[in-house]
Amino acid sequence: MKVNRLPVKILPDTKRVIFRPFIILSEERIQRIINRILLLSEEETKEELLKVMDNFENRHHKTRQFFYKRFEQMKKFVPTNINLSEERKLLIGAYFTHEYSLESAALFNPSMIWHPDQSNLPDNKKRFIISLRATGEGHVSSLVFRSGTIDSNNNIELDGVSKFAVMPEYLTIDDDNYIAQFADNDVLSERTIFPHSPSELNGIEDARFVLFEDDNEHTYYATYCAYDGHNISMNLLQTNDFLNFKISKLKGAEVKNKGMALFPRKVNGKYAMLSRQDNENNYIMFSDDIYRWESKQLLMEPKYPWEFFQIGNCGSPIETEKGWLCLSHGVGATRRYSIGAFLLDKDDPTKLIGRLKNPLLEVDSTEREGYVPNVVYSCGGLLNGSEIVFPYAMADYASSFASVNLNELLDELTNG
Repeated sequence: MKVNRLPVKILPDTKRVIFRPFIILSEERIQRIINRILLLSEEETKEELLKVMDNFENRHHKTRQFFYKRFEQMKKFVPTNINLSEERKLLIGAYFTHEYSLESAALFNPSMIWHPDQSNLPDNKKRFIISLRATGEGHVSSLVFRSGTIDSNNNIELDGVSKFAVMPEYLTIDDDNYIAQFADNDVLSERTIFPHSPSELNGIEDARFVLFEDDNEHTYYATYCAYDGHNISMNLLQTNDFLNFKISKLKGAEVKNKGMALFPRKVNGKYAMLSRQDNENNYIMFSDDIYRWESKQLLMEPKYPWEFFQIGNCGSPIETEKGWLCLSHGVGATRRYSIGAFLLDKDDPTKLIGRLKNPLLEVDSTEREGYVPNVVYSCGGLLNGSEIVFPYAMADYASSFASVNLNELLDELTNG
């Protein structure tokens, strides 16, 4: 069985930056900084603001809007009896702003999904979206996107990437749930969902996207790990257009650990989910409520040396005539990650039909060096004609693509 590595790489770019609030905890220090700015003459204020704008306006959309928003958040520290010019307000906002390089550490753990817009393409091409985990200073991860096309021969062409990164407008529902809305003119590669709710302040990690069908309605869902710096929880993202995103914290007794992956449709009238609550084995869950998961059933335990340490899924199952095809990962000696596969019964996915004895994809000499050495990892692939195409991370640093013939893989799983 031949696995083809495709000659496409998605590399992190340290120049992709967003503005973030520069947080100072000491109110006395904030007051001192603002007082220094207030002592500047109007001419000095204009000169300093001009320097700031020369340095940053060509690196960001809506630079002035962000500075003004930061001033509005800090103006409670400005004496009320002082009238400020627009330039001084913007300069105060600038002093409490900093840049964050989204991809300075890594751009990895990709998930591949068909694009909602398939218009204006040749018959042999389809458009896709890749979600990626972008990680920067402090190991804080956010969710970013790329797009491209793939033809019937698995030739991939990635779309150009904007030099800008933009944040959505956030509408907070409560501490754990919110809506993220991008503007229509924010191109896909600019859209960045940075951690927003308290449960995810240290990271949005490893989103597993799936196009879910229910009664002829289609919705994109993604399960992801929310990390607050101490605790892990699981969130569910929902969108129809990749412009407007609803984020909800999953609930229930079995919402634990990492690696939950939703099936692309209900099974026997219930939502179905792959999971790994104990950090070691693969489980399956069913629920009447997509937001609540109360019970689990053991599906697989580590069996082969390349997965003795732990196993998990690599994205949502793919429906085939012979069953639910699931990409997996296994961790072996020296914490070496490999990608495998297993097959579940189509009507009763609690039944394991087969699993690969050997990895489908292992780290090669060109992929092992990076942020975390010796790792290949995916968060979900697609069926493209007769081929399974899946993106994968290399050493938790950058990402690439691979493909394998569906029938050959199914034969190996059913007859191996």
